[in-house]
Amino acid sequence: MDERLQSLIKELESNVCRVVLGKPEVVRTCVVALLAGEHVLLEDVPGVGKTLVGKALAKSVSGTFRRIQFTPDLLPADITGSSVFDSKERRFTFTEGPIFANVVLADEINRTTPRTQSALLEAMSERQVSADGKTYRLPQPFIVIATQNPLEFEGTYPLPESQLDRFLLRISVGYPDREHELEVLATHRGGEPVDDLEPVLNTEQIVELQEAVRRVRVDDAISGYLLDIIEATRSSEDLYVGVSIRGALALYRASQSAALVDGRDYVVPDDVKRLAVPVLAHRVITRGYLHGGQREAVEALIERLVDEVPVPT
Repeated sequence: MDERLQSLIKELESNVCRVVLGKPEVVRTCVVALLAGEHVLLEDVPGVGKTLVGKALAKSVSGTFRRIQFTPDLLPADITGSSVFDSKERRFTFTEGPIFANVVLADEINRTTPRTQSALLEAMSERQVSADGKTYRLPQPFIVIATQNPLEFEGTYPLPESQLDRFLLRISVGYPDREHELEVLATHRGGEPVDDLEPVLNTEQIVELQEAVRRVRVDDAISGYLLDIIEATRSSEDLYVGVSIRGALALYRASQSAALVDGRDYVVPDDVKRLAVPVLAHRVITRGYLHGGQREAVEALIERLVDEVPVPT
């Protein structure tokens, strides 16, 4: 692999880890999503650093960054933009909304109405916004980092499975260990460390890395292993709906990106196995005793299915 590209990836990871302490796997997984050119959903209890992860990743790239705080009264036009009448020109002109940025942090995405959620998720899928019969392309690179609290349901609008499917990965941040939590207390004496974070990569370098991801080799045996995992979810008696073709493509692309982040230009079975749960668990619908059950139970089921699939040698 090109040493220069590997150096860029390491620099990006190190910069984010300066403020996201004790969570190297979370940071690495978010970098995997960024280099894959896809979006990530951070789902965890309040106060564990979901927003911090998004801000740190955004500030590490010298592109545009917007944070949208989702509320029940937020309208689609508040995200995508709207046409405003120009009295001097005597015509309507389109004013871009906050979605027109390289990195968009969608905070508490489940606190807004399905109509507004759809406006955001359409932009995520199509990489464009349509208004008044015209189409406006979003900047490249473009990634949405969304957060939501899985425990508090009052005043929330849970994302349906078809919209969850637009996220490449769903991950938790979790609590730090005691050593890193002490370090967090020390580093916050003088304010928020993330505010002092400087960009280490520009948007052109991110696009170059994203193009390199697509050149990562995937052997036919690895592709077969990946599809065996997908088929296992479709034939499982515990799942009402298995992983779709989009889900299979997501795992394929995420595995390519993970290989590049690890310094390889080829995918190995461990890449697929390590990412199967965060890529697939939010794309299935369970039945019976698991239906509407805890996220941990669904992830454990996916992990068990993956373990049962023979690994190619």
